Formats: sequence, C-alpha cells, structure tokens
Amino acid sequence: MKIAPRQLSIFVAIASEGSITAAAERLYLTKPAVSMALSELERQLGHVLFDRHKNRLYINDLGKRLLPMADELLARHREVEALFSSDGDVLRGQLRIGASHTIGNQLLPWLLRDFRDATGHRDQRVSLANSRDVCAALERFELDIGLIEGEAQSGELEVIDWCRDRLLVVAGHDHPLASWEQEGPLPVSALEGQAWVLREQGSGTREQFMRALSTRLERWEASLELNSAEAIINATAAGLGLTCVSEREASHALRDGRLVELEIMLEDGSRLVIERLFHLLVHRDKYRSALVKRFIEFCLAREE
Repeated sequence: MKIAPRQLSIFVAIASEGSITAAAERLYLTKPAVSMALSELERQLGHVLFDRHKNRLYINDLGKRLLPMADELLARHREVEALFSSDGDVLRGQLRIGASHTIGNQLLPWLLRDFRDATGHRDQRVSLANSRDVCAALERFELDIGLIEGEAQSGELEVIDWCRDRLLVVAGHDHPLASWEQEGPLPVSALEGQAWVLREQGSGTREQFMRALSTRLERWEASLELNSAEAIINATAAGLGLTCVSEREASHALRDGRLVELEIMLEDGSRLVIERLFHLLVHRDKYRSALVKRFIEFCLAREE
C-alpha cells in the first residue's frame, strides 16, 4: 500500500469542506482530480471514509480515526522539507490560528508582531470567529491553535488558561443611566427592563453576560445582536441599549466620552466584577510540530 501526501491533503480538505467541489476550489484542483484521488485512497485502504448524501460528504468513524493521523503525517512531511531546505529553518511551515474577536482585534496583532521579531517566522493564517466556531474548526483539524475568551465544551480539545480580561457594563453618554454615575454605584435593580446590544449566540462575551448578569434580572431585552465589538460600541454610543463589553475593546470609546462605565452594586452591597480567562486550545490528537510548540510557549510567556 502506497499512500501519497497528496492523497492525504485531499482527504483532509474534503473532511474540512464537506464536498468535492469546495475541496477542489480550496486546493486549486479540478473536481475530477479530487474525486479520483479520494476514490483511489479509499480503494487502497479498502474502506470508505465518507458517507454520501445529496452531494455532501460526511466523514464516518473510520475517516475520523484517520484524520488526526493524516494531519500529523502532513505536518511531519512539511517539517522534513523545512529541515533540508537551504536555511534549515524548522519554523517555515504555515501556522493556522483561530481567534475569537476580542483576542483577534486587541491582542493577536501585537503578539504576532513580537513572535515574528523573535523567530523570523512570517507564515501565519488567522481566522476570526466566535468561540464556538473556533472550537468547531479545531475539532475538524482546520486550525493548529485556537485563542478564545469563551468556554470550550468539547472533550476533544485541551484547554490551557492564558490571560485575564475584565468585562464592563457601559451605556452611551446620553443614556438616562449614564448620569447616575455622578451619584455613585447603580443598584442592579436599575437594569430591570433595559434593552441590551449583545454579541451573537456562541460568543464568549455573550456567554459571560448570560452567566453574570442575565440571571440577576427578571426582565431584559436583547434589542440588537451584532458579531462585531466595534459595531456594538457604536450602537451603544448611539443609544440603542446598554452593553457588556471587554475593557480592552471599550477603552477608546470610554476615553473619548462616547461610552460611560456603569458601576453596578449587587444586592449584598458588593460591586459587580466580571472577570474572565482567555484560553489557548489545541486538539488533543493534534501533532505538535516545532512551530506549534514554539508558538504555545511564546503565548504562555506573554501573559497580557
């Protein structure tokens, strides 16, 4: 049995994309070439790797068992090529990073700048999505590393605590509750019946709001859902509702006066503090190349 790296890369692409057509577009190959490569791989293995239904391919149990091994073999193949390249740089492979929006916008650009300066590695591909979608992409081996602010619910992923963040409750400067700040902390009861501008379902920020605040309120309304922190900040500044947002993301709007932080006093007299951990995620079955290990070490040494 002779299985070529090209067959494995096509198998991984189909597993990720779910169709021959999408995999062909991703790999810049023709559909017949991709279909033939998959058929030949399944013939050599003596087993089908996908269930076919209405022009979609759904990876089966055998395919799922093959996927981490194929991913590792391809990663090792790239390492061999890098080892014997002209400069012998083992960090030449592509690093596929998935990040939730707060991290992707507020931390990752500077992290990558410093990583490039420290290692000389410049081939990174970054995908921004909410925490749930980053986890799903890691499970499909589409990413090497995930950086999220939410909780990972999958047992397939190793979750490493990274750094801390604080969420603020804020209002536009013209909101009726904004003037209350001059008189001291706002009782949590004052939030009853308020409209909120929130991130979409699956977002780590939305998850934290639901856990820390919504359970304390009998009545509240999600007046607008947006998948961009900047859009949420602007909508809040425009008076469309209150919001719960990362201190890192709101800092510029707080400085220029478009937003006002609301200090919330709970029923027991304590102040509401919403802190959360950012997490670094890797699939438990993922082969950790020298590049992946170095990036993880770099992140953990750079707790922000």
